[in-house]
Amino acid sequence: MNEDSVASWMADGACRAYPPNTFFPSDGVGVDKARKICATCSVTAACLEYALQNHIDHGVWGGCSERERRRINKRRRIAVRAI
Repeated sequence: MNEDSVASWMADGACRAYPPNTFFPSDGVGVDKARKICATCSVTAACLEYALQNHIDHGVWGGCSERERRRINKRRRIAVRAI
């Protein structure tokens, strides 16, 4: 993703209406709150893909926690090896 495309989807994100710390929670309740916001967003796929491609290991991106993104990346690595 180039900087222009990142800026484009970020400008459309539902997260823009909330403080950034909303998406960097320290507990499960905070993760659930962030996910609910992400569920209303039209750019979750681009957001998640950005976090996966850039190995972002903190916060909620595209509705997924750090742990969920690690699992997705692990499944992708396994799938690539199987080809």
